[in-house]
Formats: sequence, C-alpha cells, structure tokens
Amino acid sequence: MKRRRARLELVDDRPIRVHRTRFEEERNPPPIQPMTARQAEYLEALGSHPQVIVLGPAGTGKTYIAGTRAADLLRQRRVAKVVITRPNVPSGRSLGYFPGSLEEKIAPWVAPLTETMKERMGEGAFEIAVKAGDIEVVPFEVMRGRTFKNCLVILDEAQNTTPAEIKMFLTRIGDDTQVIINGDVSQTDLRETSGLRTVIHLVKSRMMPIPIVEFGLDDIVRSGICAEWVRAFEEARV
Repeated sequence: MKRRRARLELVDDRPIRVHRTRFEEERNPPPIQPMTARQAEYLEALGSHPQVIVLGPAGTGKTYIAGTRAADLLRQRRVAKVVITRPNVPSGRSLGYFPGSLEEKIAPWVAPLTETMKERMGEGAFEIAVKAGDIEVVPFEVMRGRTFKNCLVILDEAQNTTPAEIKMFLTRIGDDTQVIINGDVSQTDLRETSGLRTVIHLVKSRMMPIPIVEFGLDDIVRSGICAEWVRAFEEARV
C-alpha cells in the first residue's frame, strides 16, 4: 500500500502538459485576410459601418466574408444573434410547397452562408448555436412584425427582393444591429424591378452613409474556371 501511494504521489507531482487540439483551433481561427483590394475594402466597411451593401458576380467572396464575420462576431460574443434570410424566388414557388418546417424548407437556400459559419466555428459549436437560437434562419414569409436587435442580419441574394420586400426587411432593423445586404443585380430572377436596385438608387441619390462595395470580374477568387465561365456569360449577356 505504501509503495502504491508513493507512485501515485509521483504521478500527481508531474507538470500538466496542455496540448492544442484541432477543436480549439476551430474556435480560435486567425483573422480573415483579404485576397484582393476589393475584399479589403469590404472588410474595412464591415468594421466601421452598421449597414453595408456588397455587389458583384459569383466567386468574389461576398458570401464567404459575410459568413465568416457572422461566425467570428458570434464566437466572440460581440452580437447576441446572427439572422440569415433570403427571398424564395427560384421556380416561383412558395416555401409552403416544400416539406418540413419553415426552417427546413429554407435551409438548402442559405447553405452557402451556414456552411461557411459551420466551417469557421466548428460543427459542434454551430449546432449548439442553432439549437440555442443564436443562429436563426428567417424566411421572408414570416418576417413581417419582427424586430432585430443586437444582432448581425445578412440578406443574401438581395437582387431577388421586390421593392416592397426589401422595404419590409430594412424596417425590421432595431438598435445595435449590423446589416449586410448581398447580391448581384445582373442575376435577378424577378420580372419586376429589383428591390436591390431601388435601395442602391436611394443610397446614392440621398447620399446616405452606407458603403456600397462593388466587386468586378477581376475580383473572382473562387477558381480560374469560375472566373472563365462568369466572364463568358457576361460577354454573351446570357
């Protein structure tokens, strides 16, 4: 018994070594670094303005940077909640036609944002935040009457909002809230005036203090083939 007790005391006296795990690294990722001058402008606007409009073609990092910022603000407890929404325009069908709850219906449509957040935060932390209500996906169909406070709100694919819809969205915004409006006005699926075009016109004509960051074809960073296809369709005006 005495020998066993002595051996236990020797083990207890050893210094504890803390090993850095992949789980910890996911919780403390390095700050996002811009790959282009326009991305740097976007990040600077996000760091200094409560509302930012970001425009441009696919592959420029618009959605990735928004999702990464959302994950970082939530992880650092700088906002109480992240709210993600987008209009359900493709195929012209209401969300009611699809199976599942409203959140399940819209989930595939906001996957680019949620997958970016999941990658940044770690899957476990992301799922916990969703269950706790710290990450909320809000369909446009149920947004009327809501007020968003102390949160980051991301409107993705804003070119597919009507003027009435984007007015309704912008008038939901309360105190201590940052809004990111993300879209590509050349890719609208609407047969009527895009709400995003209306907002851009209002911001510029009234000289509102809301930065508009416009990405171009030279800002595409996703891949060479992505840039080639975007340029081809742009030149063909398809």
